[in-house]
Order: sequence, then C-alpha cells, then structure tokens
Amino acid sequence: MFLASAAKPIDENLKSLVDKIEAQSSSLSVLAARQFRYNLYQTPIELTIKEARNFNLLEEFIIRAGIEFDTPATADELASVLGLDTVFITSTISTLQSLQVIGNTSEITVTPEGRLFYERGSVPQPPYAVQIYAITSPLEENIIFKYEPLDLLDNALMSLPNLADFVTIEQENNDVISLPLDELQQKIQASSLALHVPEQGKIINSCTITSPSQIIWRKIEFLVIFDANDDKLNIQVRSGNKILESVTTKLQSLLAEERISLKSLCHLSDDIINFEREVTLKRKNAEIEARVEKIRQKALANKTETDSNTDKSIEAGTAIQLRDRQINQAFWEVLKSAKRQILIYSPWVSAAVVDEKFLKLLQELVNRGVWILIGHGIARRQEDEDRPIPPEVEAKLQAIKTSDGLPGVNIFWLGDSHVKEIIVDQEIHLCGSHNWLSYRGDYLPRGESVYKVTIPNQVQEAYEFLSHRFQDHAQTLWQKALQVRDPQMAINSLCVWASLGMEDLALKQIEDNNCLELLPVWEKIKAQGQRSVSTYKHN
Repeated sequence: MFLASAAKPIDENLKSLVDKIEAQSSSLSVLAARQFRYNLYQTPIELTIKEARNFNLLEEFIIRAGIEFDTPATADELASVLGLDTVFITSTISTLQSLQVIGNTSEITVTPEGRLFYERGSVPQPPYAVQIYAITSPLEENIIFKYEPLDLLDNALMSLPNLADFVTIEQENNDVISLPLDELQQKIQASSLALHVPEQGKIINSCTITSPSQIIWRKIEFLVIFDANDDKLNIQVRSGNKILESVTTKLQSLLAEERISLKSLCHLSDDIINFEREVTLKRKNAEIEARVEKIRQKALANKTETDSNTDKSIEAGTAIQLRDRQINQAFWEVLKSAKRQILIYSPWVSAAVVDEKFLKLLQELVNRGVWILIGHGIARRQEDEDRPIPPEVEAKLQAIKTSDGLPGVNIFWLGDSHVKEIIVDQEIHLCGSHNWLSYRGDYLPRGESVYKVTIPNQVQEAYEFLSHRFQDHAQTLWQKALQVRDPQMAINSLCVWASLGMEDLALKQIEDNNCLELLPVWEKIKAQGQRSVSTYKHN
C-alpha cells in the first residue's frame, strides 16, 4: 500500500491530503500517513415516549382534589361536591389512572408524575413507541443516536489494518440498557433527536433493546506531523476532513507514555524522523534567509532609484540599509513611534540593553495603550541555552503593567531561531544581524547592518511568520492554564492574544471553556486597546 520509492511511509490514497497539509506552511512535514479501520457498536432500541396535552376542566378539578384535600375523597364524594353524575367522575378518573396521573385506589391520590404534569397545566397522552439506533464508539468514548441504521459492512474496509491490533482500546460495548434512565434521557436530549423535551411535556419513559448489537467498521486516517516552529512531533487523527480532537489527544498521550509505537503503527523509524526533522528545520531557516535576501535586494534597488521616482518609492514603501550607530538611533525612533503593537525577537536578552532608560520607554508605551511581545532563545531546548536571560532582567520586563494591572510586556522563550527582528504596528520591520536586546550598538562599531523595511507585503510576510510563533505560544499557555487551573497563566495567554489584535479569540476561549471569572480581564484588555485609539486620536 505504501509507495515503494517513498522514504516516508505514506499511503498512496493519502498523498493529496499530505500535500494539502504541507502546503499550509513550510514548517510542517507529514512524516507518516496511514489508514486504519476501527469498530463501532450499533444497537437497535425501542423508546416509550409520553407527550402532554392540556387537561380539561373536569380533569383539573379531580387532580386538584387529589392534591389539595386534606382527606382523600372517593369518586362518589367528589361527584357529590361537584353536583355531577358519578358516571362522569368515574370515567375521567379511569382515564387519569390509565395515564398514571392518579393512583389505582378507591381514593383520589395524585402520583409524583401527575403532580409534575399538573404544574405545567397538562396531562400525559397514552405512551407510544419509537425505534432508534444507539451507536457506541469505544475509540471516541461516546455514544450517539440515529433514526436510521448505519451501513453494516464496507468490504473495502476489511483490507485495512485494525487499529485495535496496535492500540489498546477498551472494546466493551457501552450497553445502553445499563444506563440509568435519567442518564439516557440526558444523552438523547443532547442529541439532534427531539425525543426527550421535558419543557414541552415530551418525556422518554422507558428503553428496551430489541436485538443484539452489531459491529460496524469505519475508517480513520492516522498522521504523524513534524512542526518545525515548535520542534515537535504531533499526531493527528482524522475522519475525512474532520479532525477527531478527542482521539488525537488520547493517542498523543499514549505516545508520550510510550504505550504505542510509531514504528509498529506506521512503519516510522527513528532514522526517518531525525532525517525529516533536519530537512524541515533547514527549509524553515532557508525561508527566513530568502525573506531577508529579498529585503537586501530591495534595499540595493532603492539606492539606484532616480529622483523622479522618489515620491512613488515612498508611497510604495522602502527598504533602507542601516549600519552601526544608525541602528541604535533607528531602534529608539521606531519603538517611540509605536501606536498599538510591538513584536520583538532577539536570541539573547541582557541588562546592557534592558536598562532603566529602556524600561522607562516601554512603560510609557504601555501607558499609551501599546502591547509589547518579546520572544527570545536560540537553542532548540530552553535548558540548552548557554546565555539564558538573567532572572532579574526578565522580572523587570514582567513588572511593566497596564494601568489596570495587566502584563503590558509579555516576554517568553520561543527558541530555535537566529532571527533578530522588530515589527511595529505591522508597518515597520527592522531585521538584520543586530542583537536588539543584548547589544546596544552605540559604541565600538562591529560592522553590523540592519534593514528598515516599510514595503507593505514584505512587512506583512515577516509579521505573519513571527506572530504565528506567538500565537502558538499563547495556545500552549492557555491549554496548560486550563489543566493546572492557573489564573495568572490564563491572563498571560489572553494578553498575548490581545497583543496580536485577537481580542475576539480571547473572548471565545473564555466562553467556550466556561472561564467566566476571566471576563473582567477581557474588559480590561478592551480598555487597553481604547487607550491606544484615544492616544492616537489626540496626537
């Protein structure tokens, strides 16, 4: 099934999917892609359902009598009180007893179910039966309900390897009949089948399995993807175009615990993993170099422009080369010009640059509503950094707050990058050989050069690359905050999203994860954005 000439174990019929994933980013490489079959259980069940109807006047009197009389009355006694023929009372009581609204005794007593219906001004109608199918997936650990059965067998699937031969999956069928009635009611109510709607008086009364469960086979795609941005191997499990998030998380956890083997699952050896990792990292670095070279060529072209084209050049943006002492001057001018956002990546950070003057400028910028993101690190693992950021320097940067007490400067290790970049307001891009946060550059010229770029498409290209790394960090930080229930970690991730202009995503994460206690933080985030707008208008 695998291509004989391919170094990577990829099923032939998954090549187009692999190409589509790798086309999303040069930092992604699919190392393996394989299809498996896995089983579901399909169980036909019969539900007994009661629906309500409005009670008539006589039914209301009888039920009220059963609830309100201190001493339960008989049919004859109630007929005497109401001045009606006993036949009418007896007939109506018989109907209510058949609907289990009142008890089967000579005295009129109302059942708990009858009281429930009475509160809604109704009585149940005679129950009726509905047949549906319960589909249980041991792999996804869920159960769904359908009116129509799934197809029993696709012979083509039987040629695929069974996932259960490689991954230990609890294969017991979640027997629907073993579920308590209230749990079954909740599951069906949460489905798309409108069979249990208590607020409308429609209630599932019982459930019966009508025949044994049948095994249904389905197909999934198992992919191993290397992400050069995070230097991380990820598993992705899909069913067609849909990523199965719960299954992906489950198998990723099993892989981390070494309870599954990529070699047995998809013939993926350590040699292939290491080789493809190096290729992908080199491709990512080559892409960065190509971007810088494009800027360098544009800067050279700007030098040869004639005076007659000067206005046009300014309108379209420029790429200007700066050297030595010009760099430090441009560094301060560009930072001071910020209106909304500053993104900085510097392999190293030191007190030589992060001094009182620099910290004062950052605080002033934050006070004006500017968000600041700083990424650092050159090694592939943080513990391998030979020049880590001094803790006291990091603490001083983290102490810069908005007027509402939120982190105005978010600084964190990203690692595995030699790039030295600053992007301000998605309008100005500084890049080159200068180490922005570890070398001041205002003494002893070292022959360094930097490009100041205002060409919109090139600035945007650089922004997308760097902002993607910050976004990934925010998502990782948010997931960890949810796991360990760390409010400050959650606030930091929300502020990173805000720094990237993604306030709506921050709000969605709060709502989707029911972290409503963080809504006041989001309000403060919006207020910081308004300070930027207000300052810019006044200026």
